[in-house]
Amino acid sequence: MAIPTKSAILVLEDGKTFLGVPFGAIGSTLGEIVFATGMSGYQETLTDPSYAGQIVLQTAPHIGNTGMNDRDEESDKIWVSGYIVRDVSRIVSNFRSERSLETDLKRDSVVGISNLDTRALTLHLRDIGVMRAGIFSGADANEPIEHLVERVRASEQMKGKSLSALVSTSSRYKAEHKGVKTGTVAILDLGIKRSTIENMVERGLDVEVFPATASASELLSIYPDAVFYSNGPGDPETAVKQVETLREILRAGVPYFGICFGNQLLGRALGFETYKLAFGHRGINQPVLDRKTGRVEVTAHNHGFAVRVDGGEYVDSPAGFGKVRVSHICLNDNVVEGLECQDIPAYSVQYHPEAAAGPHDANYLFDRLVDMITEYQEKKAK
Repeated sequence: MAIPTKSAILVLEDGKTFLGVPFGAIGSTLGEIVFATGMSGYQETLTDPSYAGQIVLQTAPHIGNTGMNDRDEESDKIWVSGYIVRDVSRIVSNFRSERSLETDLKRDSVVGISNLDTRALTLHLRDIGVMRAGIFSGADANEPIEHLVERVRASEQMKGKSLSALVSTSSRYKAEHKGVKTGTVAILDLGIKRSTIENMVERGLDVEVFPATASASELLSIYPDAVFYSNGPGDPETAVKQVETLREILRAGVPYFGICFGNQLLGRALGFETYKLAFGHRGINQPVLDRKTGRVEVTAHNHGFAVRVDGGEYVDSPAGFGKVRVSHICLNDNVVEGLECQDIPAYSVQYHPEAAAGPHDANYLFDRLVDMITEYQEKKAK
C-alpha cells in the first residue's frame, strides 16, 4: 500500500496507522509514543530533556497559538523524538512570542504530524499502553506500510535504554544565589530543567551543575550543603554508576533531594526495584497525596518508570539505610510518588514541583530543601 507523497503517516508498533499532514521537519523518526494531557505549556514539554526518545502526542486539540519564546524554554533545544497534534494554529498571537512553533521544530529537525484524530489515538494508547511508533513524511511516507511497521518494531525499546549522557551537560557550570545566601547545592545533571535551577537560586542557593558522569568525590569537592539529582529520560536500571555515586553521598551524610529520575535513583540506591509502567504518568493534572500534610496536590508528571516498594507506609531500606517512608502516592493508581528517609537526610519526589507551566501546588518542596540544608548547617556548626 502506497501513501500519497504530500501526506504523513503515524505507524504504531501494533500495526495501527494514522494518516495526517507533515508538521515541522520532513523525514522519519522513531520513539516511544506517549500522550501529554496539558492544556497549556507545550513549549515547556518540548524543551524538557525528560522527553528525549519519545514521540509526544498532545491531547489538547489546538497547539501553537502562543508561539515560542526564549524565556520559557527549559533547555537549549527541543528534545522530543517526534510531535503529534490535531490542529496547528494558523497564526501566532501573543505579545511574548518570538517565532512560531513550526519554526523551532524545523530548526531542531523534529519530525511531526498533524490533522489526525488525536482523540482516537489517545484512547487507543490508553487501552493498549505506550508502545514504539514512527512518524514518516515526504519520501519515507511512500514506503509500503508493512516495511514501516517492520522499521518501528526493529527500533530500540525504552526499557533498558540509557539516555543520561545524551541530555546531560558536557561541562560544569554555576548559578549564583539571589538575595541572602542559604547554602550550596551540587547538582548531577541527568536532564535538568532551567526552572529547577531558578527555584533554587530564588531561595538563596548557589548551585553548581555537574555532568551525569561525575563521581561522588567530584560532587563533594565543592563542600555542598546538599546534593541534587535531576529529572531525566531513560530506564533507571541502566544508571548503575549514578546509583553507586548516590550511595556514597548518602553514606557521607550529605543531604539529598531528587526529582523524577532522581527519585527513581534514590529508590534504587536504597535497595528497591524500579519497573516500567504500562501507561506512564504525563501531563499537568495528576492527583498526589502528601502523607506528611494530608494534602492532595495537583501535579505535573512525565515518567514511564516507577519505584516498587512492597509493604506499608514505612519500610526498611534493603540496602541498609534505615527506615524509609513512602511519603507521596498517586491517587489514581497508588504508584509511589515520593520517598523520605527517616534516619538520613534524603528525600525525593517522582513528579515535578518545578513545573514552569504549572500547577505549582508542590513548589513548597524546594522550601523543604532549604530547611534540610539549614538543619545540616546547624548540625555541622555544633
